[in-house]
Amino acid sequence: MADPEAQIETPTEEEVAEDVEMGGDEADAGAGEGDEATMLADIEQDVPEMTTFLDYLKSPIVELVVGTGDNEAILSAHQGMLVKSPWFAEQCAQFNSGGPRRIELASEDLTAVGSVLEYLYNGEYFPKRVNAAKDSALENDPTVSSPDNEGVALLRHARVYTLASKFSLPQLKSLAHAKIHRTESTARGEIAYARFVYKETSREDNTIRKPVAAFWAMRSHVLRHEAEDEFRSMCLEFPQFGFDVLSLVLDAREKQKEPSSGTPVVHAGRKRARVSQG
Repeated sequence: MADPEAQIETPTEEEVAEDVEMGGDEADAGAGEGDEATMLADIEQDVPEMTTFLDYLKSPIVELVVGTGDNEAILSAHQGMLVKSPWFAEQCAQFNSGGPRRIELASEDLTAVGSVLEYLYNGEYFPKRVNAAKDSALENDPTVSSPDNEGVALLRHARVYTLASKFSLPQLKSLAHAKIHRTESTARGEIAYARFVYKETSREDNTIRKPVAAFWAMRSHVLRHEAEDEFRSMCLEFPQFGFDVLSLVLDAREKQKEPSSGTPVVHAGRKRARVSQG
């Protein structure tokens, strides 16, 4: 007796289409899971790594040669700290592999450079503010005599201000300027400070120059007698200083003479006496 033939059922077109759709859904689900995993990986890669203080200390040592001759001193600093300054970062980028890591600062003041390094490491420099307030008084500095006729304290902050400008450290520049206005001095000390400002800063730097001129314009009638020779020498050496002070004095007098209505006063020109020829 012959075996019965096996019957193979052929799926209909509807069943085939349904199977294809189901398979597509499963593929899409798998693809979605892969995309989600990729997105999570991307997010994890964007998380920045935290730089610790120890990381700074692990960075290479850079020598700073400050001054020349008998006044030359070599300071050491970690490159990781120095490159907070764009100027130092540019200098460090020029080091040759295996060569000396040295930066020459022949014309800079040693104490001021030390203050800059102190700021890069600690975010402050001596004398520090007594508290975090911007208008806080400063710590006592036993190295400055009292009265400070030489303007030592003012000059210290002024030098830090100019270095902060050179090294592109705007926050340090602002800090030094704030400390200048918290520093007591004498008429002679103020003249020494004014001479440095008008010699070492640009004419366009009104941030530090304008307060100097305003200080002398408001107090020149008193301070001039305490340091008359120094004041005269300053005006002759830096005519711009004398002009700035005089301009502020004249502006103040004009405002005092203006009527309360705000209408400007027009002064008639004085006529010159005619000399009789007869």
